[in-house]
Amino acid sequence: MKDYGTAWRILRTSSITDQIFIKAQRIRNIEDKGTQKINEDVRSEYIGIINYSIIGLIQLELKNDTRMELPADEVSKLYDLHCNEARSLMENKNHDYGEAWRDMRVSSLTDLILMKLLRIKQIEDNKGETLISEGVDANFHDMINYAIFALIKLSEE
Repeated sequence: MKDYGTAWRILRTSSITDQIFIKAQRIRNIEDKGTQKINEDVRSEYIGIINYSIIGLIQLELKNDTRMELPADEVSKLYDLHCNEARSLMENKNHDYGEAWRDMRVSSLTDLILMKLLRIKQIEDNKGETLISEGVDANFHDMINYAIFALIKLSEE
């Protein structure tokens, strides 16, 4: 995770969602246009999606924690915890789906991330209320895994 200290603690989860949206939208624009003007590759945007999603999971876990700063070792443990949860989910889903993502286009993974973002925004706008959907945490986990799949596919090109 980039070293932002604990400045991210003042962000609402909705602000984190918007940061992820900006990154995913940039990827989508580059995919659609086939060119880019900023010399920062798409890989770094997917890494940003992973990091911000993990920050979102940490924020959800600490939603009733009023501290403005956290000790670095606590942040590190929380980061690792959510990485491991995402990895476990990925392994379980890969078992059930047979690594279907390997046959997908990177652009489809971007679309899935954008879809998950829209769902999170809906949940946030409804103050956390859902009828039949998974919660925000499940959507953050899915975005982490889709971004990892995209990074793997990009490294194989």
